[in-house]
Amino acid sequence: MTDAPLLEFRDVGIAYATRAGEVPVIPALSFRVSAGEAMGLVGESGCGKSTVALSIVRYLGRAGRLVRGRILFEGRDLATLDDEELRAVRGRRIAMVYQDPMASLNPVMTVGRQLMEVPMIHEGVGAATAHARAIEMLREVKLSDPEAVMARYPHQLSGGQQQRIVIAMALIAEPALLVMDEPTTGLDVTVEAAVLDLVRELRRRRRTAILFISHNLGTVVRVCDRIGVMYRGELVEEGSIRQIFTDPRHPYTRGLLDCLPVLGRDKRYAPLVPIPPARARALAATRLRLCRPLHSRRPRALHVGTDPAAPARWRARPSRRVRPRRRAGAVGAAARGGDGGGRRGRVGPGDLDAASRQGVPRSVGSLRRRPGGGTRAA
Repeated sequence: MTDAPLLEFRDVGIAYATRAGEVPVIPALSFRVSAGEAMGLVGESGCGKSTVALSIVRYLGRAGRLVRGRILFEGRDLATLDDEELRAVRGRRIAMVYQDPMASLNPVMTVGRQLMEVPMIHEGVGAATAHARAIEMLREVKLSDPEAVMARYPHQLSGGQQQRIVIAMALIAEPALLVMDEPTTGLDVTVEAAVLDLVRELRRRRRTAILFISHNLGTVVRVCDRIGVMYRGELVEEGSIRQIFTDPRHPYTRGLLDCLPVLGRDKRYAPLVPIPPARARALAATRLRLCRPLHSRRPRALHVGTDPAAPARWRARPSRRVRPRRRAGAVGAAARGGDGGGRRGRVGPGDLDAASRQGVPRSVGSLRRRPGGGTRAA
């Protein structure tokens, strides 16, 4: 791995044109990816991860445009390339893997023809050479019987096979940078693990730099060396895998880590912790510069509680779980205007409507049957 960056964002700003005017989605973004390095971009939906990926290959469409900064790849500004120079970079030096493999594959062309097109167009090789390279690449992505796969159409393959085909198509030209925009979103857990292992193995073998975009921190850990956490179009925290997971500094990063499920814990006693809503613009005045984008959310008590400049009103209140204590008999009584003595053990639709008016959960599953024939709240 060299010190010179392969890909560099320098104070990049991106905006989209709407009927109400131009909307900035990336205010000022800066980061680097070195040759042979794997960097992950994580964040919630709508934070600008996919916009960053599309801006690298200039796929923002008519509405999106670069309003400031520079995107440098191998020392060249991608925004200044003409169409011919951009075609030489796309697919040959920079390849991209999208979320939905069926959106990348042509449904009326066989897999073999689509794989062969890449070296034939970008390198000018003959059909026989391209066919041999396609067969070799299918073996490299661990698809059994590659000759038969070459003759199939995309709809004749499973989701995991389609994703492997897209990865093979991206790597067949041996690009220097592979951009992966949530490539495992539509896959089940076992296929996702196999695809991630494949990406990690191919990266080690080919020394290809990877920009891995995902909202799942677990997938990024298996592939990347560094992580950048995005929030509202800004890179609020960046560091190695160990730094981010063992010593997160930004409260939004802490919130993302708290949302991760933990095996072996009961959801009743260890529920997922959501990022709490804001009650004040507390973080706008804190000493930590990186906290400023989170002015619309309340900081975590562990973070601001150690700051001597933080007022006491910023401290988070201890959370409590409130459970309904009303008996099902009382719910029935509320519906009939009685005292809840009749129809013990049976709850009807009218009772559920009354329960919703009384603040009791509407779910029948939240009511348990008592041994004596009645019911009680779970």
